[in-house]
Amino acid sequence: MQIVRTILWIALLVAILAFSFGNWDKQIDVRIWPGIVWDTRVPALVIVSFLIGIVPMWLYHRGVRWRHTRRITALEQATSQMVAPRADDRPAPTPAASTVAEPANPVNPESDTRS
Repeated sequence: MQIVRTILWIALLVAILAFSFGNWDKQIDVRIWPGIVWDTRVPALVIVSFLIGIVPMWLYHRGVRWRHTRRITALEQATSQMVAPRADDRPAPTPAASTVAEPANPVNPESDTRS
């Protein structure tokens, strides 16, 4: 995908350069406000207009992408904390088996000691 993007940017640059070389000799007057006139060449006007249109949208796109990246990172961290077992949730270790012998008669364990 990166190569396609690079090819498109190079094609746009070549098109702008070809347009600039073809129209550099034409000078126009741009009236900004009454009394303020800007004498410029056509390629400069085209490049400035392009930048005025693309820079705000590019900044907005980068801001949205940054916000979504932060949100995804926060959600991934929350999910990993929910999945990982906590120390409180682990079962307590069972005590070792006692060394006391079991009585011979489990119903009445006292029967062997009394005669």
